[in-house]
Amino acid sequence: MPKNNNSPSFRIALSAVSCALAVIFLLIGAFSRVLLASGYLMAEISLMIPLSKNFYAGDALAYIGTCILAVLLGAIGQAWLLVPFVMFFGLHPLVNALQLRFRVNRWIAFIVKAVWFDFSLWVMYILVFNSSIGDASVEIYRVINDYILLFIFIGGTIIFLLYDYVMFRCQRIVNALVYRINR
Repeated sequence: MPKNNNSPSFRIALSAVSCALAVIFLLIGAFSRVLLASGYLMAEISLMIPLSKNFYAGDALAYIGTCILAVLLGAIGQAWLLVPFVMFFGLHPLVNALQLRFRVNRWIAFIVKAVWFDFSLWVMYILVFNSSIGDASVEIYRVINDYILLFIFIGGTIIFLLYDYVMFRCQRIVNALVYRINR
């Protein structure tokens, strides 16, 4: 009797593994502020697991579960650290998968996602950095804080171009790894 890897139990298992890994990475990032950005990225890559089998609902549930569990398991006093993940990083893999599924023009999708990314960076600047980077008495930090919106929207868009490309490549790698489960 051949294994049916697309059974409901397989879908649930992929989504559960995805959620568990994402929670672990988010908690590591929340407990060690140095690893916060890495935690966001690794949690995002973890949420790509159900998408490798086109389980969109499973990915959405894993995202919701990740957000709830990360807060309940230790980030409750620092929930504001998870806002960028909730706003952007957790949803980005699902948006990329839906972009491919519905064949949305990549440049239109890029513009929409870049604005979304820049807005998330601005919120992260406000919440994570308390609207100030560094010591305001130092000239370089004062310039950065004075022109932060310009840095975020120009620099953020340029960074997002590379970031989005890398995340599409990461999805391909995750797809290849999950494909091996079928064997």
